[in-house]
Amino acid sequence: MCQEIKMRIQKLRELMKERGIDAYIIPSADNHQSEYVGEYFKAREYMTGFTGSAGTAIVMMDEAGLWTDGRYFLQAENQLKDTGIELYRIGNPGVPSIEKFLIDKMPESGVLGFDGRLIAMKEGSNFEQKLAGKKVSIKYDEDLVDLIWENRPELSKEKVFYLEEKYSGESTTSKLKRVREYMNATSSNYHILTSLDDIAWLFNIRGNDVKYSPFILSYAIIGLEDSKLFIDESKLSDEIKSILAHDKIELRPYNEIYETVKEFKDSDTILLDPNGMNYALYKNLSPVSTKAEATNPTVLFKAMKNKTELDNMRNAQIKDGVALTKLMYWIKNNYKNEEITELSASDKLEEFRKQQDGYLWQSFAPICAFKDHAAMMHYSATEESNVRLVDGHLFLIDTGGNYYEGSTDITRTMALGEVSSEIKTHFTAVVRGMINLSRAKFLYGCRGYNLDILARQPIWDMDLDYKCGTGHGIGYLLSIHEGPCGFRWYVAPHIDDSNVLEEGMVITNEPGIYIDGSHGIRIENELVIRKGTQNIQGQFMYMEAITFVPIDLDAIDVKLMNREEREYLNNYHKMVYEKISPFLTAEEKIWLKEYTREINPHH
Repeated sequence: MCQEIKMRIQKLRELMKERGIDAYIIPSADNHQSEYVGEYFKAREYMTGFTGSAGTAIVMMDEAGLWTDGRYFLQAENQLKDTGIELYRIGNPGVPSIEKFLIDKMPESGVLGFDGRLIAMKEGSNFEQKLAGKKVSIKYDEDLVDLIWENRPELSKEKVFYLEEKYSGESTTSKLKRVREYMNATSSNYHILTSLDDIAWLFNIRGNDVKYSPFILSYAIIGLEDSKLFIDESKLSDEIKSILAHDKIELRPYNEIYETVKEFKDSDTILLDPNGMNYALYKNLSPVSTKAEATNPTVLFKAMKNKTELDNMRNAQIKDGVALTKLMYWIKNNYKNEEITELSASDKLEEFRKQQDGYLWQSFAPICAFKDHAAMMHYSATEESNVRLVDGHLFLIDTGGNYYEGSTDITRTMALGEVSSEIKTHFTAVVRGMINLSRAKFLYGCRGYNLDILARQPIWDMDLDYKCGTGHGIGYLLSIHEGPCGFRWYVAPHIDDSNVLEEGMVITNEPGIYIDGSHGIRIENELVIRKGTQNIQGQFMYMEAITFVPIDLDAIDVKLMNREEREYLNNYHKMVYEKISPFLTAEEKIWLKEYTREINPHH
């Protein structure tokens, strides 16, 4: 494999030389800056041999590097060995950022190359500005990897399916009307949409072009009267075509948008989202038209779920709760007598999910992590790393499912046999943090930043922390990480969490403790933001938990919980039993009764 990688890099350098390119960037992206990408877009993997989901390669004439984060240091080290590609560990002391590397290494009046469809508009513009001092020019109009990649997978041809109103709760006609009202308010007569979740939501269509996410490769231009959808038409049934035609949506070939955007007039004002659009499309925009830059209005529209969506999501959560509860029962009762591993537990959960009506596929790569593996936040079990579950440790399982009734994301950590008092103390702190945030009552106008400390306080009290946000928004059969809200204590420049918490948003609540080389704990429920009392003081808000799976009492030290926390857990477990037990076998019901029993400090 190393020789193959070296040959591919050599071929790329020959192409760069022909075109006068000094450095070529290969990101892990598709044309839409999606979180996950289809096989066709795995150019960085093809060129470097590194198979992790996140990373950026830069090839120059005399050196090559790959930047990735802490999740993948070990994997990248192994996979890049003897390829001549140097590993740059993001965040480690002395490791230059991609920007810094390019500023240092690019020659005066040099040429930086990349496929402009794979680089976000903001990122591309940033390179322009930062390298202007060296008079570096950018060549963005060619995919050089495509000229090297033999037998490149085709773009996905998966069929599109329509999300009926009994699932979506709102017609495309109504959604388009809302978008056009926003366009009028910003004096725009066209709106370009490139983010796949926004397009799927607006047109009530879903597909399977992107791993885990139910999206369709497409672009859209919304006009005040009609719209254009740029898509491979062969994916659409006659029925879907006629539904789209009803809303004056014209179908155009997928890549044609790059020419279409050159045709805007000087009287046109184009509404676009700098975070969603790719650099090539932005550069192709007619220079005479006016650009109104703002977050896509659909971002907030789709985050605030309607009644139909919320009712459906509650149903999806019960189905997922049944699958997870069955898994907990199966593991707790069988791990001593038969070999259960991280991977076989993951497979068993998929089997239980498939028994649920309306289940489609997993909503993200499952994290099934035993003992010290769970200390790695985004551990993904492989045949090489897979271990057997044994006594005396914790097993963390963070997974999700896509159902017609919505997407789920849930984490439970369970004790196998007796665990140490330190583990129990840590586990109880995580449960307390999760409960404290769930119980929050707050005034309308709060953001996730204002509430995050509720989840962290019991963990911070022990001088511990977890290096990630506490929660993220969830789409309705869309992206499992959805803006514009989440819970975190710090302002992250690359994540927009600045929106206030609005009624109907669904956000995860997932504090954790991760002790390197020992154990990892995360407990995650989904919460719906709800309106509470309104009075002279203002509009009060609260959160409703919609995830129903027992929290493992075997790992809790009840003495460390206060009365309110115990009451919350007891009431929560009562609801778990009521909602989940009707779908269980007699033996599973008896087990669940025990695992949702009332706790008090005197037991």
